[in-house]
Amino acid sequence: MNTLLFMMNGISRLIANRDGNFAITTAFVIPVLFGAGSLAVDVASAAMSKRQLQEAADSAALATASALADGKIDTSGATAFAKDFIAGQMANYLSDTTELKDATTATATKSTSGAATSYSVSISSNYTMQFSGLAQVAGFKTTKIGVSSQTAGGYSETQGSVSMFLALDKSGSMDYATSTVNAEQSTKTTQYTYTETYTYECGTQRRPKTCTGTRQATGTKTETNYYSKIEALKLAVASLMGQLNTADPSHIYARTGAVSYDINTYAESKLAWGTAAAKDYVDALEADGGTNSSGAVNVAFTSLTAKNAAGNDNEDATHMAKTKQLPKKYIVFMTDGDNNNDKWGGRSYDTNTKKTCDDAKAKSIEIYTVAFMAPTTGQALLKYCATDASHYFQAESMADLLAAFKKIGAKAANQTTRLIN
Repeated sequence: MNTLLFMMNGISRLIANRDGNFAITTAFVIPVLFGAGSLAVDVASAAMSKRQLQEAADSAALATASALADGKIDTSGATAFAKDFIAGQMANYLSDTTELKDATTATATKSTSGAATSYSVSISSNYTMQFSGLAQVAGFKTTKIGVSSQTAGGYSETQGSVSMFLALDKSGSMDYATSTVNAEQSTKTTQYTYTETYTYECGTQRRPKTCTGTRQATGTKTETNYYSKIEALKLAVASLMGQLNTADPSHIYARTGAVSYDINTYAESKLAWGTAAAKDYVDALEADGGTNSSGAVNVAFTSLTAKNAAGNDNEDATHMAKTKQLPKKYIVFMTDGDNNNDKWGGRSYDTNTKKTCDDAKAKSIEIYTVAFMAPTTGQALLKYCATDASHYFQAESMADLLAAFKKIGAKAANQTTRLIN
């Protein structure tokens, strides 16, 4: 009996004793906490991996649709193109992309409506992600990372029909040199006239004498050959036209025209399919004269809004007959100076130009303006005429001018596909 009572008292004391409880609890909890922490890291890593794969799939879908639009691949080659693209995008995150490529599927669909062609690309992709050791101990070994993406867009559907008219300054200051050396001919030899001093015998045989005189002579000198501003303009326009040609190689979506001005407005190159006529017109420009933009900007506006014999918008009707699309209309207005004061001593050239710009904007014509090394008055006029701040370019060098026209061309020839989910 005493032995049993002793044992029972001992058990009661053990139960009542709290010494060492924290150590015991910690021994149980720490592995659980480490496992939970490891699992949290793996969950965060899985979320990041899914985001990386989604971005890769989106990029692959866009790239595939663009390649189809550009004619670089056809629909039968879309899957291989998409697989290679998404594997390349994920190569920085996965040591082996074989499983990813095998699990990637791509479907490309071509649609036509009249002369317009569009493409839709759908992509799905997945791969298996391994969890860390502690997470595996907790029973979480792998997870599947999977995404899908789809684009809608295409060659003619996104590029659409375009009517563009250039209003370009060819005043005398356009003959000034830029700071860019001519890439095709870095030096030039020029002839100049100078006064030459010479001696001659002016005495007689009995009284010899040498005299000194002067005369006009010619010589040559070699100097650095810089592009003139008018040459830079021609290269910039060629770049713009090149982008339209790339977007519309068959010349069924883009119509272009051009007009030039100094103090006078010159006969324009009328709106025509493709870019050849407008480019030839610009290539033939020679710099001379003062500056009055009002007439040229008005020619651009009236050309884009002219009526046909039936009383309908001629550009709209011309495009609809060929592509079943209404065109987006653009004016590209460029100057390197400011308008001269008119003969009455006022600024009516500015006022008339602004009025035409207001009328064009009211007709939903987008106006891009380029101030090429222009003074503040010229800049102010072009800022006013531009559709908004993103349509105004201030070019302080030939490189700036080329970049401005390239950007305008890219926007007008927009072939960028649109991600829809």
